[in-house]
Amino acid sequence: MRRPGRSALVYWGALAMLAGCQTAPEELVLSGPTMGTTYTVKIAAAPDADAHAVRSIVDEVLAQIDVQMSGYRTDSEIARFNAQRSTEWFPVSENVARVAAAAQEVARRSRGAFDVTVAPLVDLWGFGPGGRSTGQAPEAARIDELAARVGRDKLHVRIEPPALRKEVPELAVDLNSIAPGFAVDLLAARLAAAGFEHFMVDIGGEIRVHGRNARGTPWRIAIERPDLEQPVPYAILELDGMAVATSGGYRRFQELEGRRYSHAIDPLTGRPVPERVAAVVVVQPTAMLADAWATALLVRGVPEGRALAEREGIAALFILREGARLVPLVTADMAQYFVVEPSETAGGDPGEGS
Repeated sequence: MRRPGRSALVYWGALAMLAGCQTAPEELVLSGPTMGTTYTVKIAAAPDADAHAVRSIVDEVLAQIDVQMSGYRTDSEIARFNAQRSTEWFPVSENVARVAAAAQEVARRSRGAFDVTVAPLVDLWGFGPGGRSTGQAPEAARIDELAARVGRDKLHVRIEPPALRKEVPELAVDLNSIAPGFAVDLLAARLAAAGFEHFMVDIGGEIRVHGRNARGTPWRIAIERPDLEQPVPYAILELDGMAVATSGGYRRFQELEGRRYSHAIDPLTGRPVPERVAAVVVVQPTAMLADAWATALLVRGVPEGRALAEREGIAALFILREGARLVPLVTADMAQYFVVEPSETAGGDPGEGS
């Protein structure tokens, strides 16, 4: 369900331990594969936590989201919605309706930079579940043909009773840029309801934290340099009760006819976004919104994306690639979260992170 590749966000304690400079105290840690990526759940300050009970919560939530929103299984709710060609209301779960409604709101606020109806174009470029690379860029006529089927105005969402409706029969929805964040939020809510106060949930680099870590200090999240294969911190965030997500084309791309193309597709042009922005990191109250806005701002780029983030009050870091340099652009709302600020630095070989 999720795009492959190592995340650019990681719990700072993990990087420190890899460097051999810290030893983690006792904490409950669960991890495993999910949605085409991996998850990690850390629970601190809970010495009596039942690992089996926590594992049951995690497994239940992840299985639920997968069967509802995965584009990679033909029996998921969203896959069945995509496959049918009716323009009547199609009943879905409350979760799918909530995620689709949130996606439509971000699409509206971003003026189309975020759009879950972009699925046919993602497949065309070989990045989606129904796509396959041909080694050549798609023909312009085919891009334009599919782009005509894309647009938030072609998807209708109803919350009660929950349902989706197509404006055109060919419409297809891809929730991969928002569903993992929702899964993080749902899992965090379930852990809080079970009485846990101090935890971190990470699914493929979409991270949400609450309370304190095992050392009794705020959770610190390292932003890795997007140009290096080895995990080298570029900046460090300190968060409590917030979520962070990143989006970038530096680890998932294709080379077609000698040119490199990012996996991020601009819904307005039908083409991959330019690679000047190496990554966008967003902090929001929920991982779902952080996930969606990171994608929207990457698509919008600079200076438009930064202006959009400032206007909408989005805490964001844009990491630009300027020749051999990495240059940070930080919005006003983002600066408060840094304990180690990003700075301009010499970049590595753009191919090193592949």
